[in-house]
Amino acid sequence: MDASVFAPTNAIDRLLRPRSVAIIGASADPAKTAGRPVAYLQKHGYAGRILPVNPKADRIGDLPCYADIASLPETPDVAIVLLGAERAHLAVKDLSARGCAAAIVLASGYTETGEDGARRQKQLVQAAGPMRILGPNTIGLVNLTDSIVLSATGALEMDEFPVGGIGVVSQSGGILGSLLSRAAARGIGLSKLISTSNEVDLELADFIDHLADDPATQVIALYVETVRDPARFRAACLKAAGKGKPVVAFKIGRSEAGAQAAVSHTGAMAGADRMYDALFRQVGVIRARTFNDLLDIPVALATGRHMRGQRVAILTSTGGAGTLVSDDLGVAGFETPAPDAATAEALRALQTGSEAVLDRNPIDVTLAGLRPDLLRGAIRALLASPSYDALVIIVGSSSLAMPELMANAIRDCLPDSDKPVMAYVSPHAPDVGALLTRHGVPAFAAAESCTAALAAMFRVGSFVAPVEEKDTVGVVDTGDLPSGSLDEAQAKQLFARFQVPCAAERIVTTPAEAEAAARELGGRVVLKILSSQITHKSDVGGVAIGLTPETVGERLITMTADVHAKAGVRPDRFLVQEMVGGGTELILGMHRDALGTAVLLGMGGVTAELFKDTTMRLLTQDAQGLKALSRADALSMAKDLKTWPLLDGFRGRPKADVEALVDAIVAFSRMAAQLGDRLVEAEINPVFVRAQGLGVSAADGVVVLA
Repeated sequence: MDASVFAPTNAIDRLLRPRSVAIIGASADPAKTAGRPVAYLQKHGYAGRILPVNPKADRIGDLPCYADIASLPETPDVAIVLLGAERAHLAVKDLSARGCAAAIVLASGYTETGEDGARRQKQLVQAAGPMRILGPNTIGLVNLTDSIVLSATGALEMDEFPVGGIGVVSQSGGILGSLLSRAAARGIGLSKLISTSNEVDLELADFIDHLADDPATQVIALYVETVRDPARFRAACLKAAGKGKPVVAFKIGRSEAGAQAAVSHTGAMAGADRMYDALFRQVGVIRARTFNDLLDIPVALATGRHMRGQRVAILTSTGGAGTLVSDDLGVAGFETPAPDAATAEALRALQTGSEAVLDRNPIDVTLAGLRPDLLRGAIRALLASPSYDALVIIVGSSSLAMPELMANAIRDCLPDSDKPVMAYVSPHAPDVGALLTRHGVPAFAAAESCTAALAAMFRVGSFVAPVEEKDTVGVVDTGDLPSGSLDEAQAKQLFARFQVPCAAERIVTTPAEAEAAARELGGRVVLKILSSQITHKSDVGGVAIGLTPETVGERLITMTADVHAKAGVRPDRFLVQEMVGGGTELILGMHRDALGTAVLLGMGGVTAELFKDTTMRLLTQDAQGLKALSRADALSMAKDLKTWPLLDGFRGRPKADVEALVDAIVAFSRMAAQLGDRLVEAEINPVFVRAQGLGVSAADGVVVLA
């Protein structure tokens, strides 16, 4: 047997475009699940050879039926295995021995059912050998581009489906049928639909990678339950982005309690869903916030039109609907400016009379729904206008009498510009929406869908793939580090090893030592308990600010009593620290879960968890291990924050030392990368970012080491 048959790309291509398909366990009754694959292949025009296998039948319809896999007259490219979980592995083993490229295993009863299922799934993998497996517990796949349906989903009872440029990969079988039927009802053309389900072998990344090379696919839509291999997922999504194919993902599980008990604020603010946000952002994946978005956004992106700015023209013949769209766009940060003088003049030349409202946006052209020539002229004027980056057309009730005329009028104008054009269908008229979509004008039944689509188009246009930067800093010696929670002084000593600037401080045990330390540091100081057991010191009265050499000793005595009363612990070591002021307080931390290791930056201080103004970036990994963030990544993190204006000179405030902040973020990420799994938690809160040229200073720290 030629081993190249089983090269992944070749096998996936044969899976999606098989020359022959064996149906193992096929039924002669098309009403049964086991009868559907043969019936659907024939119904939807499969041109290859269909090979049913069932020892109890001689023929299925007009096809000869074979007693077993060994009796097949040829080696099939693909087999659909309809047997139960207890027998499926036997068929898989026989198919692999015949040299079949891939098997689609529909049976459930594997890892999703517990230990016995896990045993069956391991058995299935062993039986497959070099043969690729889709599933198990899958509904199969549908290749609409080539009229190949390898599935038993009841959604295929429909006679025909719009064929287009959106490829769908779903980790849920039922969702595949839902998307197929919804897309057909809305006139949305799909290319390929693949249900990966248990992903015992082939998974999301395999099909993203394949669809990135598929000439029939312009956009890739994902229904995601979990990403099993973050590195391969990242590489596949960046490949798709590099080929100009946007990836849109709907991730379920957003409400899970991702923020588990942790000693740091970072642990409480990160959570699994925030990690997915970070991963998607870094690889250019557009996150669909609602299930409807999983079709709404791809159908807009599939037009290939470019959103270069955030100024939107709204053309309407019904004022209320136009206001709905305008209001929702405004909330999302889009602008809806009035027409410039030249555009307004061009519009006035099209329609005269008191009914026309042409000096504001939405632009109300009252008779547009009844006069296609007027509609064409208005659309062309707005697309030509330098004042607008996109156009939303409101389809009102007056258009329902002649929807074809309106759809044709809009379509006729599309070649004039590459700006996004979409429609909001105000009355409940799904047939009109489907008609517009088939004519190349994405049509939506909700104003929010227009906003989501335009926001995605703008993000795709502004995405820049990450550029790797060579880390010129050598390895830091960490061989002497202990295990467990470090106290604050130890934590900041570790930060300093990696060149994160820290506030000056002294460790003291008595009031007299505290007074001496305060004099040495000069000015006002901060007094803190020093304990590896009590992390949130301010919660137990373990922090006092603005002290002087004259007051710090007495405060140490009262602090000892306060902490003992609140925490049941009598502290015997303290920190006297210079009092850093005049800067912006941020939080800098790290978080790790199944997706990887991430660095978090946000508004800091005691209100960090309250405001949760944060952003995250995942560290990448290569053969040498984790890699520190680039300076570009660090700067983009700072600019993500709502707090960014405070760093950038808000209302005359001095600009902050952003360069020093970027240095600190990169240095902190280098620490997280080098320590790897040894670093359980790490956080600086607050890190003070002072005025330009004055640097940054870590004023508190948490570190837990394995």
